[in-house]
Parts: sequence; C-alpha cells; structure tokens
Amino acid sequence: MDQPIRMKSNGQISVVLNSQKRKTITKELPDSQVASKVIPPEHSALKEIEEELGSLVGMQEMKRMIKEIYAWIYVNKKREEMGLKAKKQALHMMFKGNPGTGKTTVARLIGKLFQKMNVLSKGHLIEAERADLVGEYIGHTAQKTRDLIKKAQGGILFIDEAYSLGRGGEKDFGKEAIDTLVKHMEDKQHEFILILAGYSREMEYFLSLNPGLHSRFPLVIDFPDYSIEQLMEISTRMLVEREYILSHGAEKKLKDHLIWVKAVLSPNSFSNGRYVRNIIEKSIRAQAMRLLMLNSYDRHELMTIRSNDLVFEEDE
Repeated sequence: MDQPIRMKSNGQISVVLNSQKRKTITKELPDSQVASKVIPPEHSALKEIEEELGSLVGMQEMKRMIKEIYAWIYVNKKREEMGLKAKKQALHMMFKGNPGTGKTTVARLIGKLFQKMNVLSKGHLIEAERADLVGEYIGHTAQKTRDLIKKAQGGILFIDEAYSLGRGGEKDFGKEAIDTLVKHMEDKQHEFILILAGYSREMEYFLSLNPGLHSRFPLVIDFPDYSIEQLMEISTRMLVEREYILSHGAEKKLKDHLIWVKAVLSPNSFSNGRYVRNIIEKSIRAQAMRLLMLNSYDRHELMTIRSNDLVFEEDE
C-alpha cells in the first residue's frame, strides 16, 4: 500500500508509515531541489515587478500570490516544452478591500507583468464602473459591456465597486451586464483578464447573484486596511518623492489625527492611502501659501511641512 508523502517547507520529505505509530522516515532532498530565496537571473520580468511591489507598503499576501502566479505560468510553459500536460487556467481575479488599499495600482502591475510574460498581448488597464456598463434600455447594457470587453482585449478590464451591478434586483439592467460578463469570461478567458473589486462583504453578496460567478474567479486577493504605522510610512514615501519632510510637530500631529480618524470612521468610510495622499497634497499647498506670505524661501523651509500646514478634511 502506498504511503502518504508530505513536503515540508524546509525541503524534507516525510513518509507517514501508519496512523497509529505516527513514525516517520525523513529523507533530505538534494540541494538543487530546495527553493532558493534569490530570483534566478533569467526571470528579469519578475525581478522588475518585485522591485515595483517593494515600493508598495504592506500587502504581503498579495506580493506572495503574484510570485506564485508567475511561477505557475512559467513552469507550465516548461511542462509544455517537455510534452507534459499544461492546462491553461483562467486568470480572472477578485480584489476585496476598502478604498485606498492599492487595488488599482496592483491591477496595473499585474497587467505589466503578464504582458512581459506574453500572457497578455498589451497588458493595458481599462477601468470601469456601473455607469460604463449599464445602459438605459433593453439590449443597451449588453452592447456597452461587449464594447468594454473589446477595448480590454489583450489587457485587463478592472471594474471597481462591481457589487453595484447587482443592487437593482431582477429588473435592473445590471443583471444583464453580469450575464454578459460571465459569458465572455468563459468564451474569451485567455484573451483578457477581468478583475472585479470592491468591499469584502458586498463582493461576497455579489458572487451569490449568479451561480457561475464564484467558480470563474480562481484568484481572490484580500487588501487589508493599513495600520497607523503603515499610513505614516506611506506619507513619508509620498513626501520623500516630492522632496519634502515633516517637522517633528507635524509628524506627531498627523499620527494623532490618523489614530483619531480611524477610531471614529467606519472601515468602509476611511480611504486609507487615498486619505493620506489628500492630506499631503493639501498641506503642500498650505505650506506654499505660508511661505508666500512670509516671503521666506530658504532651502530648509521650502522642504519642511510644519504642523500648521497640515490640512484635514474636518478643518475645512
């Protein structure tokens, strides 16, 4: 009788002899079979994307999954070369998370990676929402949806707040859009990639509206909210990119504000990185006005955002 074999993360093979004794025989794999953490030089596309992913704060699970997708596609091509079965898998995806967690940015990077791997011929991103798909009369919605899919050929169709397509009930034209998407996801599954994005709970409800939807999204990626430390890191990166710095007082004021706003706003109302970006952009304009009125333009002051420069939505 064949014994069950399990691969361990340290590159060992364990053979379980029987369920009573739980005795194992462990055999070390050759060094060549143990995965290295260093990307081989021939994988320049993955290395380039990994560097871009490294510029994004957090999202460890998403970064791991993208590497796995790359590995799966690459190894499948090697299997084909060796005459082994390598069934193509649909790469349609679902991104679940609150606003400002990087979903659109990641979708663009995926398009770029897949274009480099010849999975997509163009790798471009077509962004859409309910108004871009849903028409005003019978048959109009299907045509609008087909036109969008045609524009996305060779790239990615990214539909944000996709659950809004199912809010109107049976007589709403949104259902027609869903049915058209489902048909083309199957018929043209290797010609474009569909990414649906939105709040986690609403997306789960959306999947229940059409029996064929759930099975057509083999890749589901969660985008968690950023922590206070991650939001501060995002603000620092944005400022460094623009050649600004926060004064000590401004840094403390921003952190205290983020702690407060995350406590009082519901998760669905807080826009994470987008919220921080808006603060930074408004504060840069406020700093410019302050320096203009002071007629002070030395290098240090031109770079420094002070606490009085910080502009929060609640202050307006």
